[in-house]
Amino acid sequence: MRSRFARILLAAAALGTLAAHAPAMADVKLGVAGPLTGPNASVGEQFRRGAEAAVRVLNAAGGVNGEQVTIVYGDDASDPRQGVAAANELVDQKVVAVIGHYNSSVSIPASTIYAEEGVLQITPGSTNPQLTEQGIKTVFRTCGRDDQQGDVAGRFLATAYKGGKVAILQDQTTYGKGLADATRARMNALGLTEVLYEGITVGERDFSAVVSKMKAANVDAVFFGGLHNEAGLILRQMRDQGLKAQFLSDDGTVSQEFWGITGPAGEGSLVTFGPEPRDVPQAKDAVAKFRADGYEPEGYTLYAYAAVEAWAEAAKKAGSVDGTKVAAALHDGSAYDTVIGKLSFDAKGDPAGSNYVLYAWKDGKMMQLSDEQVAKLGK
Repeated sequence: MRSRFARILLAAAALGTLAAHAPAMADVKLGVAGPLTGPNASVGEQFRRGAEAAVRVLNAAGGVNGEQVTIVYGDDASDPRQGVAAANELVDQKVVAVIGHYNSSVSIPASTIYAEEGVLQITPGSTNPQLTEQGIKTVFRTCGRDDQQGDVAGRFLATAYKGGKVAILQDQTTYGKGLADATRARMNALGLTEVLYEGITVGERDFSAVVSKMKAANVDAVFFGGLHNEAGLILRQMRDQGLKAQFLSDDGTVSQEFWGITGPAGEGSLVTFGPEPRDVPQAKDAVAKFRADGYEPEGYTLYAYAAVEAWAEAAKKAGSVDGTKVAAALHDGSAYDTVIGKLSFDAKGDPAGSNYVLYAWKDGKMMQLSDEQVAKLGK
């Protein structure tokens, strides 16, 4: 009969053998992809800040299914080719999901790479309808779509400038042209035809030629589909040349950097964006924490935060971080609690009930307009 001491030694040895052969617990890797450098780095910073804040809260509460979450970054610099490279690198690093990208022209090609590897993708900012129209079951977004945004912009222009002269400009990207065309289509359907439709080049700095065309056409309003750099330069040069037409742009200009470019010339310019996420009751604590840390969670910060929350809650419901299983949970009609309110997704991966409203820049800040304020705008 073995002694009690001998039995303890044998048991300890057996446990040691099991521990030596047991797989080590590894953190769950979550990808965050976007323009961390380049002309839209301010939006990449919003993505990073939002995702990091959400992951800190998540890990403090125990992580996902008992495992801590670590972030792996992919910098696409708003370039489709670099975006594909970043997507491949994230897949090679075994991320289970990606929060990103920002530009639709990057998200669309990257989405096929993630789909082939079963990696879930939730974009906080890519609005082109084609992304979720591909039929990829692992693609989602926490923002709205260009056809929804274009509907709001087009209806406003057709109503406020009925019988007037409107110019449509776009930056010839998947996002900018797609949104300009959606706005144009809605405006045309409501009886107003643009007097000028022009494409500009991303990275260009001198827009005097197109501004001269708009002056010659005596336009009352200008819609620009594109991002904040070009939008800010176009508007500033319009004002420098004495063109006082109403300027309206899109969620690609939702950045304090827009005002940094325009200065006072940006006063009164209009923007389409979702209802202010910082004002959502569920965002109160997160916003307070951001501000206490010296960061203002503008633009897509909370959309990125919400993307992490939706992914984590769906992973807990699925009992797995497998992309296909988490996607099934997101598609099952459940409403997930997030900082931007309850999020549920339709069969395509778009958020249910998405809507857009109008904002105006006033004293360097974006102010959401009431229906009464919008009704007073125009000719």
